[in-house]
Amino acid sequence: MVQKIIELSLKNRYIVLLIAAGLLVWGISAVKKNPIDAIPDLSENQVIVFTEWMGRSPQTIEDQVTYPLVSNLQGIPKVKNVRGTSMFGMSFVYIIFDDDVDVYWARTRVMERLNYAQRLLPQDVTPTLGPDGTGVGHIYWYHLDAPQMELGEQRALQDWYIKLALQTVPGVAEVASFGGYEKQYQLVVDPVKLQYYNISLMDVMNKVKTNNNDVGGRKFEMADMAYIIRGLGYIKNTADIEKIAVGNYNGIPVRVKDIGSVQMGGDLRLGIFDQNGEGEVVGGIVVMRYGENADQVIKAVKEKIKDVEKGLSAGVTLKTSYDRSTLIEAAIDNIKHKLAEEIIAVAFIVILFLFHWRSALSIIIQIPVTIAISFIILNAFGLSSNIMSLTGIALAIGVIVDNGIIMSENSYRNLSVWQNERKQKTSDPS
Repeated sequence: MVQKIIELSLKNRYIVLLIAAGLLVWGISAVKKNPIDAIPDLSENQVIVFTEWMGRSPQTIEDQVTYPLVSNLQGIPKVKNVRGTSMFGMSFVYIIFDDDVDVYWARTRVMERLNYAQRLLPQDVTPTLGPDGTGVGHIYWYHLDAPQMELGEQRALQDWYIKLALQTVPGVAEVASFGGYEKQYQLVVDPVKLQYYNISLMDVMNKVKTNNNDVGGRKFEMADMAYIIRGLGYIKNTADIEKIAVGNYNGIPVRVKDIGSVQMGGDLRLGIFDQNGEGEVVGGIVVMRYGENADQVIKAVKEKIKDVEKGLSAGVTLKTSYDRSTLIEAAIDNIKHKLAEEIIAVAFIVILFLFHWRSALSIIIQIPVTIAISFIILNAFGLSSNIMSLTGIALAIGVIVDNGIIMSENSYRNLSVWQNERKQKTSDPS
């Protein structure tokens, strides 16, 4: 079989060369399309379900949230394992799918099952899907450099301007905020005054909640004119909260300011983010979507940051805390230099030992063609160019040229034997 293939190739040399040239062009195109990253993504094919129920103990979360979700998510097709983790106020469920399952098909199946499992959870508890990223999706970290702005204002700027702008970048799954204070209105109630006015704390909560709302009315016609009636009730400052009536005492409305005080404060923090020991900062983590090109996403994020900085206040800039593109570029450049060195060394050794430029050329030309074909295979299996895959190609260069050297040497030996036998026949008169 091998002999017939060799004979067919020798009889159709131009067709073989044309096929090799076509594979080379296809491989060069595959190199440009192949995702580039510094490290391979070896994470499992999983979907994360996150549920928040603040103020509850881990055991309560386990019994009323995590266990019902895990029990109902186990029936999803092509699932290998379902793992649950419960902590104070939060529940995480990890659904591990088979490796050949499309991640978005898996997310759709999980969402369908969550619609059914929702009825088993406590009231006002809603599970949500985590971002469509992986464990190595943290590709870029940044922080705000705003010495004249307090941490609460920095966090508000991050959450309501910078984060929303960066989430529009193609390939970004999520931008997670960290640091600072999440602003909130805080109502400090005096229990003695609640007892005096005979008002419960639940009444105060319900009144404040229902008063923070806009309501619609009907159309009112007067003098051939139509007016739309609306009630504007959204809270804009602390004074609006202080004016909310929570009850009455002897026919006199009791307002929030009569039973306590209202102030602006920050949400409960479980940690801080420090930059090089110089103080707290506010920033964000850019999470890449599954299967995207990390190098291209980082470049797009940096371009978007330049546009975002134009809308920031004077003296506010964005600084890079972690940038994987530096590692990516260093890894790719190192592999490129090593590949070039190995190709030059192999070419020199082949020419030195064979001392026949046509044989050496036939061997050396296998290196770029084989490397190009390897990138076609990488794209077919959905693998990225990283340290491991490119190092494997570099290590295989010696194996690539081995068959060519053996074939050339064998051909040279057979030709030498044939020439010597022919000379003996011509020199022998008998």
